[in-house]
Parts: sequence; structure tokens; C-alpha cells
Amino acid sequence: MGKSSVHFSSDLDYVSTMTVAAVIVAGGSGVRAGGEKPKQYQLLGNVPVIRKTIEVFATHHAITHLQVVIGKGHEAMYHSAIAGLDLPEPVIGGSSRQESCRLGLEALANTNPKKVLIHDAARPFVTHEVISNVIEGLDIAEAIIPGLPIADTMKFAPGGVVQKTVDRTALWSVQTPQGFNYARIAEAHRRAIREGREGFTDDAAVAEFAGMPVRVVLGDTKNRKLTTGQDMNVAEREVLLISLSERPDVRTAQGIDFHIFQKGNSVTLCGVAVPHTHSLKGHSDADVALHALTDAILGSIGEGDIGTHFPPSDQQWRNAPSSIFLNKASNLLKARNGIISNIDLSILAETPKISPHIEAMKLKLSELLMIAADRIAIKATTTEQMGSIGRKEGMAAFAIVTIRLPL
Repeated sequence: MGKSSVHFSSDLDYVSTMTVAAVIVAGGSGVRAGGEKPKQYQLLGNVPVIRKTIEVFATHHAITHLQVVIGKGHEAMYHSAIAGLDLPEPVIGGSSRQESCRLGLEALANTNPKKVLIHDAARPFVTHEVISNVIEGLDIAEAIIPGLPIADTMKFAPGGVVQKTVDRTALWSVQTPQGFNYARIAEAHRRAIREGREGFTDDAAVAEFAGMPVRVVLGDTKNRKLTTGQDMNVAEREVLLISLSERPDVRTAQGIDFHIFQKGNSVTLCGVAVPHTHSLKGHSDADVALHALTDAILGSIGEGDIGTHFPPSDQQWRNAPSSIFLNKASNLLKARNGIISNIDLSILAETPKISPHIEAMKLKLSELLMIAADRIAIKATTTEQMGSIGRKEGMAAFAIVTIRLPL
């Protein structure tokens, strides 16, 4: 079915009088992007891709409901990525994008919105303007998709052999979010399943199959999909350049902590339990590494030390995980619109052996602070049997952190 283009005003003061739901589809494996995690959970400027995407929709004034669809087995990564956001439980997607979208739509059945937008989580640079264009377009059409006119010459070349030049004047490169009348697109997806129609690459194709006229509004060149490792690298460089230019104030601070051993069977370092014949003595879980790092971050912004914010005399912190302290320091830094540029952490211990656990510790820190693992250095050394640490009475940690702040 043919599509026509129309551009609606992008007035951000536009207020919808109807419920508008957004389905964020994040069920893919993202293997083409490389890395240890699916692309939607990889970091861009220290923020997971999926979180950047969700936050755009969550802060749009017209979106009244938000439903995320994730892949099976991605639950832990998802909840880590969206920590602190107030969202409904995610839906577990299917074996294809089409199936995942249908399941996301079905999850909205009780809400029964008038309009629904379906967006790929791997498009984190979508703007409020594009979202508004799609929502407003749905006032006069049942299906609206953002797109860009094709500027390049197009060739039809099956097998790599050019057979003809294609007229590009009517061709559009389409994006998401794609907007629909909720009842119509939900039924279109159900009909496709009933009739065994699979393999639709976007929801507009499902709408076309069901006989819904689809119209195009102007998209945005920034609203590109991150698919390959190269896409991720280019996006990371762009985000990093913007982030650094906005934060020219560079600061470095140090944190130091010591703890003695007591009876136990493990020590906690960077949130990782390391088996040992003893544990570390402290009011909290005595994570000497996180304590040093927390003090370094607090020092970088002039916010005192752990004792200032978490007095050991306060019983609520007894045996508390030190990640609470680190999160407090991290949130104070974020409140200043600051970012962590680098962490250099050294652990002094005669025993236990730390090196086998360093990668797990880096991964845990990366998750807690949402920074890339290559911005974290963890080293372990002994004191060559000198002093109290050399006598295996305890251990120490030294942390140096570099941060960047706006002026």
C-alpha cells in the first residue's frame, strides 16, 4: 500500500487529551554490536543505551504509559540499567521482533490507550520533537511513521549486479517510534499471527498487511539505530565529545581506608565476596576498597567523607553493604552534573590473593557506577611482610578518582 508524507508542527507545548502509550522494544540479542552485553545494555557516555532511550520517552509530557519489552534472561541487566526509574515490570519478548511487539501491545490491553508508539531501544537519540510529530499525526491518521527522504541514488542490484536505477523521489528511510491507533494495530498483530504471517520487519508493515493507511512525518538524522560495533563506537565518541565539552572542570581526589581482620570466611572487596580464613572488621560490611573509593569521590566534590554521611554511631548502617555509601557519593556527583572519568584503585594485602578476583571486581564497579570497565584500574600488592599488613593483621586500599564537572 502506498504511503504519503506529511509534516506536522513540532510544538512541544502540545498536550494530548488522550492516553498515549509507548512500547520500547529491547528483546534482541544485539550480537552484531559485539561486546559482552547486548547493545541495548552497553554504555554510551556511562549510561546504558536502553536507559537513554527510556528517559527520552519518560520525560515527554504526552506519554502517559510506558511498557518495555526485554529478552528472556535479560532481567538482571535490565533492572540494573533502569535502577531508580519508576517503571512497570517488563514484558518478556518472543523469538522475533514482530512477536515481541505483539506481546508489548497485549500488555497494554487493560490500559487500552487511544494511541501507541512503538520504538526500538537501540535508537537512543530520538528527540521529543520526533515523538511529538508522531503523536500529533495520529490525530488525523491511524498510522504514522517518521522517515527521511532518500538522498542517494538507488540501484536495484540482485546478486551485486545492477539491473536498473530506482526512482528515489518516492522512497523514504523509515525510523521509530512508529505510532498507531492502539486498537487497530493490536488487532493487526493478532490477525498476522492467526494467518501465519511472520517476518515483518517493522510495525508499519503489519499495519499495511491489515489494510491500515500509513503516513510519513519527517524524522531526524540523529535518530539512527545502533546495530554494529562501529555504530556503537561512533556514537560513544560523539557522546563523549559532547560530555567532555560540557564539563571542563577536571578534579582529582584520593581516598584511603584500613580494616583489620576478624573471624570469618570471606572478605568483601568492591562488592565481591573473596573467600578467606577471616573477614574484615567494620561497622558495615567493611569493604575497604569501596570505602576508599567513596571517600575519593566525596573528596572530589568537597563533600566530606563516609563518616560525615554515614556515622558509625548510627546503628542502621551496621552490616550494611558498602554499595549504599558508594551510591550516595555517586548521586551527589550526579546532582552536580558530574561524571567519573577514571578510577585507580590499589589494594594492599598479604592475604588473601586478590588478582583472581579483579575482573569480577571491575565488572561490579562498572555496574554500580555505570561507567565502562576500561575506566577502572584495580591493582593488588603486598607490603613484603612489613608492618601490620605484612603480619596479616588486615588490609588497606588507596583510591584515586578523576572527575569532570561543569563550570
